[in-house]
Amino acid sequence: MARLIGYIANRPDLGARMAKQLRDVLATTNSDGKPWGWGLGFVQSGEILLKRRPLDEATCINLDDMVSDVRSDTLIAHTRHATIGSLRTENTHPFRYQQWMFADTGTVDNFEQVRARMHKSLPDFLQRSLRGDTDSELLFSLFLSFLHDASKLDFAGSAARDVFPAIKSTFGLLDRISKEAQHSASRLNIILGTPEYLVAARRGAPMAYRVFKGRDDFAAMFDDDEPSALRMHDLDPCRLAVVASDFDDDVIPEGFTEVTEGTVIAFDRTATMTASTPKPA
Repeated sequence: MARLIGYIANRPDLGARMAKQLRDVLATTNSDGKPWGWGLGFVQSGEILLKRRPLDEATCINLDDMVSDVRSDTLIAHTRHATIGSLRTENTHPFRYQQWMFADTGTVDNFEQVRARMHKSLPDFLQRSLRGDTDSELLFSLFLSFLHDASKLDFAGSAARDVFPAIKSTFGLLDRISKEAQHSASRLNIILGTPEYLVAARRGAPMAYRVFKGRDDFAAMFDDDEPSALRMHDLDPCRLAVVASDFDDDVIPEGFTEVTEGTVIAFDRTATMTASTPKPA
C-alpha cells in the first residue's frame, strides 16, 4: 500500500519527536510482499532536499525510522508500490521543482491514454524538467504550470491561499481531459510543501490532520530527556501540524481530524490552518 504524510513545525526537532510518538499510527506495512520504496522531501536552511530509496525490502516502514537523522521544520514522506513507472529514483516521491515539493497517492485513471494530452498542456520549460515516467510527476508539472500562469511560481511571492486555485485548476484540467477520453475522474490525494507552508488536498482515500500546541501536547515527546533538561525546554510556543492519508483499513487514527472530500487545507509553521471547501452541488 501507499502512505502519504506531511508535517510542518516551528522547530526543526519537533518532527522526529512527533514521528516517534506516533510510530505505530504512521507505520506502513507491506502486506502483499510486492517491491516498494519510499522517499522524503524536506527543508533545511531554506532549501528543499530529497532523500529517496526506490527499493526497500523491509516489511514495515516507519516515519520514525525515515526521519531519525533529519532535522527539518517542513517535511513530506511517501511510501509506494510501483503502479505507474518503475522502481527507480526518478519515479520516487516526493518530486521537487525549485522551492516546491510534491507527493500524491492514487493513480491517474487510464494514464497511458491521457498522458500525451497532459504533457502537451505543459509549457516547454516544464516539459524539459520531467525526469521520470510517472503520472504523479506529470500531475505536479500541471500544478506548476498553473502557478506559472498566475505569476506565482516563485514561491517567495505566493501565500498558501494562492496555491488553492492552482490545485483546483489542476484537478479541473485532469477531469476535463479524462472526460474527453471517456474515462472516470481520478481519485488522488496530494501534499505540497514549501519552506513556509504545507498544503494538502483530498480527492481520494481518507485524509486527516492533527495539530500539536504547547506544553500539554509536547511534554510526552520529551520524556526520554533527562528531567533537568525537560525543565529547561520552553514547550509553550511549540507548534506542529501533521497531515496523513491512506490509513490502514481507511480508519482515521484517534486524535486526528478528517479532511472532507474535495477540501484543500494549508498549515504554516505556527500550525495555523487555512481551508478551502468545495461548493455545494
